[in-house]
Amino acid sequence: MKIAVIYKSKTGFTKKYAEWSAEELSADIFDISKVNIHKLNKYDTIIYGGSLYAAGIIGIRLITKNINKLKDKKLVVFATGASPLRDNVVNEVIDKNFSLDEQKHVKFFYLRGGFNYNKLNLFDKFLMTLLKWKIKKKKQEELSDDEIGMLAIYDKPVDFIDKKNIYKIITYVNS
Repeated sequence: MKIAVIYKSKTGFTKKYAEWSAEELSADIFDISKVNIHKLNKYDTIIYGGSLYAAGIIGIRLITKNINKLKDKKLVVFATGASPLRDNVVNEVIDKNFSLDEQKHVKFFYLRGGFNYNKLNLFDKFLMTLLKWKIKKKKQEELSDDEIGMLAIYDKPVDFIDKKNIYKIITYVNS
C-alpha cells in the first residue's frame, strides 16, 4: 500500500503531525506546494492535514476539487486547532469543508495543535488583532469558553501537540 501524507502548515503544528504520521506509516510526505493531483494518482491512501482558519481547513481544496479522482482511494483528512476536541466543533468543521457526498469518501480527524501569534504572517496577525479587539469589547459574562481561552493564549505561544493523537489515524489507515 502506497501512502502519501500532504500538509499545509502556517505555524508548524500541522507539519509535525504530518511528519509523525508519515514516519509511523512509512509514507511519502509532501508540503502542499510540492504536490498535484497527477502525483497523487500513484498512491492508494492519501492523508491531508491542514490547520483550521475560521472552521475552514487551509488547503483542503486540493482534496475537494479532486474528490472524483480520489474517491476510490482511502482518504483521510486531519485538521489542527488550538481548541480542545468537542463534537460540535468537529461537526461544524466537517459540514463547512465537505459536502454530504464528499463526507462519504473522507475520514476526518481533529488533532489539537496550538497557537503562536509570532509565527503568523502579517495578514493573519492583523486578523487576529481584530479578533482580539472584538472579544475584548464584550462584557466578561458574555465571553464563551473559547474566547476566554483565546485571550489567555494570545500573548504567549501554546503547544498542545502530542504524538499519541496520531494513533487514531494510524489505526484507521492500517485497518
